[in-house]
Amino acid sequence: MSDAKPPARGDKPAVIAISSHVVRGTVGNRAAVFALESLGHPVWSVPTVTLPWHPGHGPSTRIVPPAADFAAMLADLERAPWLGEVGAVLTGYFGAPEQVEPAARLVEAVKRANPRALFLLDPVTGDGGRLYLPEATLQAIRDRLLPLADLATPNRFELEFLTGHELASNAELTQAALGLGPSTVVVTSAFSLLKGGTGNLLVDGSRTLLAEHREIADAPHGLGDLTSAVFLARLLAGLPPEKALQTTTAAVYEILARTTTRGADELTLETDAESLKHPMAMVQLRQLGRPAGHRRR
Repeated sequence: MSDAKPPARGDKPAVIAISSHVVRGTVGNRAAVFALESLGHPVWSVPTVTLPWHPGHGPSTRIVPPAADFAAMLADLERAPWLGEVGAVLTGYFGAPEQVEPAARLVEAVKRANPRALFLLDPVTGDGGRLYLPEATLQAIRDRLLPLADLATPNRFELEFLTGHELASNAELTQAALGLGPSTVVVTSAFSLLKGGTGNLLVDGSRTLLAEHREIADAPHGLGDLTSAVFLARLLAGLPPEKALQTTTAAVYEILARTTTRGADELTLETDAESLKHPMAMVQLRQLGRPAGHRRR
């Protein structure tokens, strides 16, 4: 990916993944790292918080690295001699507001080492009308990381928070995504045109695409983390955005459907890794038109 220093391992660039780590389960970096490595990318995994399991399963111990130690570790990565191997940075859940600035500086260092590197911001801030993070962390993500992002993958609620507007249609989601900043935005849990469905809405300034499938109730956690990682890997592989959207949605839906068939309470990535590479599930892809107020950053 870098003009000056190509990746030293294999033919795919490394990805720095900054997010939560759980001991049991497939959320945060447990989902993202597995997906990226299964698709051939070396991953530099940075845990922002360590938990026994997802908080949705009940209260548990929460280990957040001391702010100074976290900043020092990311500063080490900034000057790592292998930084030219990195073709992308993915950020997800942050354990404390003080972690955002070191992450932003690392993104900037990666882009200096490799101007073609991508930064995907998955603003894991909340869902279903409930915020996961304290206000200081939310503001830091919005004010410091969002302006650096090439790609963003908010869910519908997160997009509402980031823009400060209630969004009641895909047209409103599109206009909000256009004003967000990143040149490509994928809104998960978009409004489906299928009865009983859900979808991922891609807005890149020149078009709006909706990939949709039937909704599965009581889905396990980690779908957003998985979607972000797989979509990033598809783009790094050179797929056009529409194909990346379609195959990402198909892969995540296929894994979700197989997980729920088994009755598992966590995504069964270890069993369904082949679905990441060659999904067979069918998803409906619709072009919703050219966004009004076309813009490129």
